[in-house]
Amino acid sequence: MIQRLHRSDLGNSLRTLMENDPAFRPVAYFSMEVGLKESIPTYSGGLGVLAGDILKSAADLGVPMAGVTLLYRKGYFVQEFNQDDWQKEKPVVWDPSKELTLLPNRISITIQGREIQVGVWVYECIGATGYPLPIYFLDTDFEPNHPDDRKLCWYLYGGDNRYRLCQEFILGVGGLRMLRALGYMNIDTFHLNEGHAGFLTLELMRELGYYDPDRIREQVVFTTHTPVPAGHDYFEFGLIDQVFPDDALATIRRMMPNMPGVSMTELGLRYSRYVNGVAKKHAEVSNAMFKMETVDWITNGIHPTTWVSSGMRKLYNKHIPGWELDPGRLVQALTIPKDEVWAAHQASKLRLFARVLESNGVQLDPNKLTLGFARRAATYKRADLLLTDVARLKRIAGGKVQFIFAGKSHPHDDGGKRLLQKIRKAGRELGEELPIIFIDNYNMEIASLLTQGVDVWLNTPVRPREASGTSGMKCAMNGIMNFSVLDGWWIEGWIEDVTGWSIGPEPTETNADLDAIDLYEKLEKKVIPTYYNNHDKWVDMMRHTIALDASFFNTHRVVREYAAKAYSIDFRGM
Repeated sequence: MIQRLHRSDLGNSLRTLMENDPAFRPVAYFSMEVGLKESIPTYSGGLGVLAGDILKSAADLGVPMAGVTLLYRKGYFVQEFNQDDWQKEKPVVWDPSKELTLLPNRISITIQGREIQVGVWVYECIGATGYPLPIYFLDTDFEPNHPDDRKLCWYLYGGDNRYRLCQEFILGVGGLRMLRALGYMNIDTFHLNEGHAGFLTLELMRELGYYDPDRIREQVVFTTHTPVPAGHDYFEFGLIDQVFPDDALATIRRMMPNMPGVSMTELGLRYSRYVNGVAKKHAEVSNAMFKMETVDWITNGIHPTTWVSSGMRKLYNKHIPGWELDPGRLVQALTIPKDEVWAAHQASKLRLFARVLESNGVQLDPNKLTLGFARRAATYKRADLLLTDVARLKRIAGGKVQFIFAGKSHPHDDGGKRLLQKIRKAGRELGEELPIIFIDNYNMEIASLLTQGVDVWLNTPVRPREASGTSGMKCAMNGIMNFSVLDGWWIEGWIEDVTGWSIGPEPTETNADLDAIDLYEKLEKKVIPTYYNNHDKWVDMMRHTIALDASFFNTHRVVREYAAKAYSIDFRGM
């Protein structure tokens, strides 16, 4: 039996414990979705990809952590479009056994009056120095489960509120029980990546055997990602009464007294010792929204070697040795010869254009300024802000700029689907005069090609609804400038005419008219002239983007901050 240690003692004892027991993991990271690679379709977008990037960096740094998520046998969805450019969804077809290992362990939980057997698959993420970090995928598609229960781990965000409630019970309660069944008796910190796994606090209370909220708070940290009240999961007690077993129902009612239901964010806020947002601005918005003063921030990042292009990686290896384990060294990027930076970028651009030719049958010009926009198609992200005044856009950018879009709308979000429809129709109508390409079925592979191969990354969300954003950070790792509304991470990464350009006024309430006007003004007077008339400055901005943004907005820094601020563990020297 491993002796349980106080967090202040862990830094000096981790290596000894790990040598004696390789299963020793003081941190368990719970996330509804985890994006590791496109062949494991258990992610929908930024939240899942961020989780995967954090777990990859933890493996690179040798942080003793285990990940827990759900297995989605039908994935998120495969995106198709009908003749009216309306998004249609098809189930993903994939075989988990080709990517993951099914373990013999089973645990049972009770949902909707039925006992369910929960199994688990594991993916071993091997870090840069060979350190293995296990990620566990819970699954209910086994005999002798009821046919309806076997489907509970089929779809990511694909069901109704009842389906989601069952999934979140499986993740939180089932996830902790599975960790115990696997032998993880020494976890010191449970990290909830968003509120989906909040019912883990129920299981911690059950394990405790008596009601003591403070003991639960000692063990939990919580990261909130959504600066919009409507974006937080909420379940009325009328529904919970139908789903939960009696003991869990009694406990959750006691934990959330005088409430008509359970906000998963509120559950995380109440029962965590540390709470953080994912950017400085997001923490300010969250404190105001939740009427608190204790929400800290750890600004997101991206996993460097997952998102860097092969050409840029070779450049960094040549000129900045050691950057892979210490991306902070990328501050030295200003010493990389400009011609080498440009050559590496153009190679990435040609790879992207080859994919466009293959998928869309369109030959783009590698010497023409190319802007990219790819993210979840939600109305607040305003993918169509660029099309506010098409006549003006044609005057400014016709013959000079080409655009590439990608993104999926949630299956139930008709507003998001209308956005996609508008962009696709604009692309057809404008044709060769102003190429607007839409790449179907956005995934991690397409995201890599885009964030490595475009010249500028466009981002136009409604302020202050962008909690952080990470796609622009992927671009920064490849020396690509951002052209973005001042929200989320860009407030921290933006230096005008150095790392990119802002859109709209300083961070205040959004004025769509002002944002569109500023977008057109800067595209016409700054972005286009610099690209075509001042190549030396353009490449110098690329180097500054790497040195100032890529060196900081990476998950190696994020993991170290969590270790120090949230986990209270010193991993130095491991």
